[in-house]
Amino acid sequence: MNKVILIGRLTRDPEVRYSAGENATAIARYTLAVDRKYKQEGQQNADFIQCIAFGKSAEFAEKYFRKGMKIAITGRIQTGSYTNKEGQKVYTTDVVIEEQEFAESKNASGADREARDEAALKQSGYKQSSMTTGDDGFMHIPDGIDEELPFN
Repeated sequence: MNKVILIGRLTRDPEVRYSAGENATAIARYTLAVDRKYKQEGQQNADFIQCIAFGKSAEFAEKYFRKGMKIAITGRIQTGSYTNKEGQKVYTTDVVIEEQEFAESKNASGADREARDEAALKQSGYKQSSMTTGDDGFMHIPDGIDEELPFN
């Protein structure tokens, strides 16, 4: 039996092309970053797995999947080979998608993206403005603002 089940994050937006001919078929390729359960020092923490979807699945990926989204897929492993321009034989391993779906809600995805963006800003040394959001979710207006608020 050749069956693969993966949950991971898209490393980039899916790349979609259409086959030539009268009945053009959509072909989507994307890479899924799948976290490793056990992390070893000096090694990467995720595996980057090449995935390929055909037809309606490819069109769905093109329309709805974006970089950073967490998705779940099932499929099968397919190996192949080709000879590149330098005459070297290149071996490939892809997961051919049979089913794909979202693995988190849109809100959770947005919150994760905001947290990653905020962490990147902190790492870059960016200072946030004095208008920050409190625990209640409302923006705190600093003292000393003499302007009138735009509502009564």
